[in-house]
Amino acid sequence: MKQYLTIDEWSIIEESFDPQTQEISESVFSLGNGFMGGRANFEEQYSGSSLQGSYMAGVYYPDKTRVGWWKNGYPEYFAKVLNSTNWIGINIDIEGIPLDLAKCTVSDFRRVLNMKEGTLSRCFTATLEDGKEVKVESIRFVSMTRQEIGAIRYSIIPVNFSGKITITPYLDGDVKNKDSNYDEKFWNEVEKQAGTEGGHLTLKTKKLDFHVTSAMAFDILVNGEKVNADAEAIEQEKYVASKMNVSVQSGDQIVVYKYVANVTSRNHGLGQLVDAAQTALQAAKEAGFVTLLTEQIEAWREKWKESDIIIEGDVSAQQAIRFNIFQLNQTYNGEDDRLNIGPKGFTGEKYGGSTYWDTEAYCVPFYLSTADSSIARNLLIYRYKHLEKAKENARKLGFAKGALYPMVTMNGEECHNEWEITFEEIHRNGAIAYAIYNYVNYTGDKAYLGQYGLEVLVEISRFWEERVHYANRKDKYVMLGVTGPNEYENNVNNNWYTNRMASWTMEYTLEALDYLKKNESTRYAELVDKLGLQESETAKWNDIIAKIYYPADEELGIFLQQDGFLDKEIIQVKDLAAENLPLNQKWSWDRILRSCFIKQADVLQGLYFLGDRYDLDTKKRNFDFYEPITVHESSLSPCIHSILASELGYKDKAYEMYLRTSRLDLDNYNNDTEDGLHSTSMAGTWMSIVHGFGGLRVHDGRLTLSPSNPGHWTAYSFKIMFRGSRLKVSVSDAQVTVTNETDIPASITIYDKEYTVNGLSSITADSNSITV
Repeated sequence: MKQYLTIDEWSIIEESFDPQTQEISESVFSLGNGFMGGRANFEEQYSGSSLQGSYMAGVYYPDKTRVGWWKNGYPEYFAKVLNSTNWIGINIDIEGIPLDLAKCTVSDFRRVLNMKEGTLSRCFTATLEDGKEVKVESIRFVSMTRQEIGAIRYSIIPVNFSGKITITPYLDGDVKNKDSNYDEKFWNEVEKQAGTEGGHLTLKTKKLDFHVTSAMAFDILVNGEKVNADAEAIEQEKYVASKMNVSVQSGDQIVVYKYVANVTSRNHGLGQLVDAAQTALQAAKEAGFVTLLTEQIEAWREKWKESDIIIEGDVSAQQAIRFNIFQLNQTYNGEDDRLNIGPKGFTGEKYGGSTYWDTEAYCVPFYLSTADSSIARNLLIYRYKHLEKAKENARKLGFAKGALYPMVTMNGEECHNEWEITFEEIHRNGAIAYAIYNYVNYTGDKAYLGQYGLEVLVEISRFWEERVHYANRKDKYVMLGVTGPNEYENNVNNNWYTNRMASWTMEYTLEALDYLKKNESTRYAELVDKLGLQESETAKWNDIIAKIYYPADEELGIFLQQDGFLDKEIIQVKDLAAENLPLNQKWSWDRILRSCFIKQADVLQGLYFLGDRYDLDTKKRNFDFYEPITVHESSLSPCIHSILASELGYKDKAYEMYLRTSRLDLDNYNNDTEDGLHSTSMAGTWMSIVHGFGGLRVHDGRLTLSPSNPGHWTAYSFKIMFRGSRLKVSVSDAQVTVTNETDIPASITIYDKEYTVNGLSSITADSNSITV
């Protein structure tokens, strides 16, 4: 798609209004604060193509699964994060004609997502069908300091007329999800009240009885003076509004300040919702828009202090990485361990908004390095709390023991409605186990193993033990009928990645048991008793580790993605005619499954996770074989390839893949940005710089770096939190400087040379160490 957004270091800017890109912009300019968020819909009514979307974290609907052929073990429902009350609405009528950008002549349009301050602003001039002209400016945000509060400043100036402008702030709960079956609506009204200066609306979901109360208050000023004219209170089904007529002269400025509180039954008792909303609302209104905005700017200043990445000499790359970091910080803040990260965040409804393995594989590293360790810990505790559900999921599929974490979930139950994923894409268990290792290895918090981690590891290992079986003819343990990360292959035997992660999980579980036995003997005994762990089980795990089958080709020196992979016709992507791409939009599913083409990193995903187990030659042979046949039609693909390419010294490929992952949504690479942003893959963008170009790893409790410059930047820097220290790593062609921004010393290794960075000081690596 032709790029239409202006390149800028700190902002996403749209310089003109094009109805054809409106839904894309609604995604790109989205706002959120970890508790709530929404798409960049207009405050005034808009009759053009639009996906109206406001979302509350953790509020969902279990939509009954619909399939042509029901299979035992199928999930009962497909969970959907619900489009909830539209709280931003301010309808404007000018002498009886609605202000609607789909029906006006629009000029001087400018929309800006200010990532430095966390605000969305817009300005335009509209000429109505009768020739009246108005100038409009708006700015809004969802508060990072008051999670239930959103605020709007909306300004109108009549340019060439005097007369009456009707202003109607409203709350509209009569909404539906884009993907609802037969246009079904998921909300029932509980209560409402409209007044002359605001109102409130309470809805509940038709299933599960989540309740959401939205309360609004507003002030209207003309030339800085508050208007006290009588307003009309309006109540309709699932709708409250206050309508006010304002008489103005040409050049007058009308300013509407609208404050909204959104509260849910997840955090308040049912009988307390209205009071809770009104209390939060009143405090916000008393503080006023300017104070709320000042709080917002300060909150984002602190966020950027912890997580900013600076790129010199490449504004496009700079904008892209900040956009990804900004959206991640809008999506999840770690304050509620009942919440997780949906693949679209608060920007759309595709994939139901549920939790995938994306969190453990891609998001945990970002939060480990850019926030207090408690944030990543809460992501892991989320899975621990779902352990019993994971065990139930395994029983539903016929397993006598162990836990199978869901591919997609809201509450721990599987709620994905595609059989090849629900039943076969079991590698997600490996990502859960790896996240525990990653957290403990990075933070040094080995107490987590005894508190939560070991129980999860044991139950996952029990699942793998039962899922493999011994093949006499091979004298190996094999795993049949799986789907690996490459979803362009279904129902394969011995997917290398799945087998490898299964074996690794059992290895790590045995290591964790040994650690607890030696260091926390009392807790070890308690857990062995609680889990009913038998020596025969651990003996079986050791046998599986020793004898599990890994498909490989000795002639090529590569691991085979699965049995028989080389029976396919091997054609590189570069040899495909352009009209074949993207495959998922041009080819039948049958043709895709029979081809050699790979959707995303599969074998290479394993080489990234277990990078310390394999030498560079092994990684190179596998990368050189698999990357040229990978179409990268998953948003999770380019980042892993970028990281491995950096490690292998393939600078051009690393940079190509970085740009693809970082500007995936800004440039609409996959022609699907209108559905919402790829929130979880955004963490992969951060990984591409920090783990890829920066070479960050943790070995034996020590932070190691081997930075390189991809060749397109003058210099770059990134922040990492590590065991209490916040370090700024600055990289140029000449040197690497590490600055400790805290008073906690940090021990690091740069290019195999050890350093100690004392508190509030810097070290510079010997320039002779740098290899580019």
